[in-house]
Amino acid sequence: MVLTVEKKKEIFASHGKSESNTGSAESQIALFSTRINHLTEHLKINKKDFSTQRALLKLVGKRRRLLDYLKDRDIGRYRSILKELNLRK
Repeated sequence: MVLTVEKKKEIFASHGKSESNTGSAESQIALFSTRINHLTEHLKINKKDFSTQRALLKLVGKRRRLLDYLKDRDIGRYRSILKELNLRK
C-alpha cells in the first residue's frame, strides 16, 4: 500500500480539523481520493486486474456517499472539499 502512517497523518492534518481527527467527512474523502488516484494509476498499467477494479469501484461509491452526506449537511464544507481536491460534479 502506498499510504504510510506519516502520509495518512499529513492528509488528516491538512483536510481534517486536526491530525487526530480521522473521522471527519473531509478527511475520509481526502483519504479515499488518494487511494482512488493510486488504484487508477495501477489499473492503467494492469488492465486485467479485476479485483483491484472492484475495489476501486467500491471506494468511488464510498466517497460518493460521503460527498452526498456532506452536501446535505453543510454545502459550504462540500464546496470547499470539492475545490481542494479538484473533484468535479
